[in-house]
Amino acid sequence: MEYKADPEFQKALAAVGGEGASLCFQCGTCTAGCPSGRRTSYRVRKLVRMAQLDMKDEILNSEELWMCSTCYTCVERCPRRVPIVDIVVGLRNLAVAEGKIKPAHKKTASNLYTMGHTVDLPDSMKQVRASLGLPEVPPTCMANEKAFADLKTILDAAGFDAIVKE
Repeated sequence: MEYKADPEFQKALAAVGGEGASLCFQCGTCTAGCPSGRRTSYRVRKLVRMAQLDMKDEILNSEELWMCSTCYTCVERCPRRVPIVDIVVGLRNLAVAEGKIKPAHKKTASNLYTMGHTVDLPDSMKQVRASLGLPEVPPTCMANEKAFADLKTILDAAGFDAIVKE
């Protein structure tokens, strides 16, 4: 793959909270401690290095961008206090703005938009909750119409509907 630097990329990344990428000196502590990296091909250090090199297209089209679980282990262990998760989230925001979102993430976003929760609550789970003496539906937006309406107002104001419609 041919490398094509995008000099405007650093400005765009900074605008979405990822300006700390330049602080990373590639020690590898983030990748060594990453729980997602133990089970997948995810290498957070590689993603940050690509951001430093303005490799916008390569990042926004990569599978690795969506492998981070945002657990913050990398941030807690980083000797330079690089806001790695903020960088990853910023990169994801740039990808979504260009219509590049993985189907599983789009489904999660769609669930949030359509029912106020990221996962559905099947009848079997409602029965389990009831058997434990809990309300069948937890006290989230799923059980509170006003809270769900408020959430929709916020999501609409943020343009979230455009993400899930495509």
